[in-house]
Amino acid sequence: MGMSGARNRSRGTPIGSRNARAEPGLTFGPVPSRRFGRSLGINNIPPKVCTYSCVYCQVGRTIEMRCARRAFHGAATVAAAVRSRVHASLRAKEPVDYLTFVPDGEPTLDTGLGAAIHQLRSLGVRIAVITNGSLLSRSDVRAALAEADHVSVKVDAVREETWRKVNRPHRRLELRATLDGMRKFASGFPGIITSETMLVDGVNDGEEELRATAAFVGELSPETAYLAVPTRPPAEPWAVPPGEAALARAYEVFRTWHPRVEMLLGYEGDAFASTGDPVADLLSITAVHPMREAAVRRLLDRGGTSRHVVSDLIEAGLLAEVRYGPHRYYLRPVGPRRSSPRAAGSRA
Repeated sequence: MGMSGARNRSRGTPIGSRNARAEPGLTFGPVPSRRFGRSLGINNIPPKVCTYSCVYCQVGRTIEMRCARRAFHGAATVAAAVRSRVHASLRAKEPVDYLTFVPDGEPTLDTGLGAAIHQLRSLGVRIAVITNGSLLSRSDVRAALAEADHVSVKVDAVREETWRKVNRPHRRLELRATLDGMRKFASGFPGIITSETMLVDGVNDGEEELRATAAFVGELSPETAYLAVPTRPPAEPWAVPPGEAALARAYEVFRTWHPRVEMLLGYEGDAFASTGDPVADLLSITAVHPMREAAVRRLLDRGGTSRHVVSDLIEAGLLAEVRYGPHRYYLRPVGPRRSSPRAAGSRA
């Protein structure tokens, strides 16, 4: 556990100096995350208090729609819960790479967010916040998030009608102010900023929508622009992932605006590093980047692996073949796995 890659910050008040009890349910994990390594989650908002009621939300429809900030659990209480969980993880010899504010609602609604982050500095672990960005028009929210090392901002749509259909924002929120707030934050934030765009079939996955969203994300200059799909039961049953062809198109459109684009398709356990096994590497890479046919051939040829493995993987439901423009692409299918990579690669 350490601060490698994090920015230098002054230490907050030692957590143990506060008269605060650790409250159950405020933390979870650590869990594996491609973005944050071993991530210990912080649930600083009760379920489900949010500025949005996104159609794809795995927590379900928003119970309390609000855009006014208030105190929830209190910064000292949140910090005490995190400290307890971190120490328990260390005793169990489980590393913690990030403390991640990823609650069952919008974390920036908590007026104690900045104070909680500041107090958690004494643990010496990098801190991330995953936000929908809806309150970044407020200077106090930008100041609170500036305390973090890494901020992930949701950008699902930048056109009014689509934004309201997919995110279903609080009636007092305005899209223009929201986007301007994101721009202001991105221009002044000294840490790592990434973006996440959740794609829903037939809603925000059309080419014109994608180009508009990708152009805006390009303005933010995130370290990585992530494309995601619903992988758990959504708030609305019709909010389903686009097909593989649409995902390949989205990837290529975003690549025209940003040099680093990755996909989050629910395979967090496969994409940490190269294994030296061409079949495993093919599945790992295609979980993050659709690969053109020529690149797949080169990968397999370098490993001395038969190209027949591609058809085996497709037949096993572990790989999908799609066309976009003049190219053939391979990527991991959105649906569940039906076989093991080793069994599918038996011809190799």
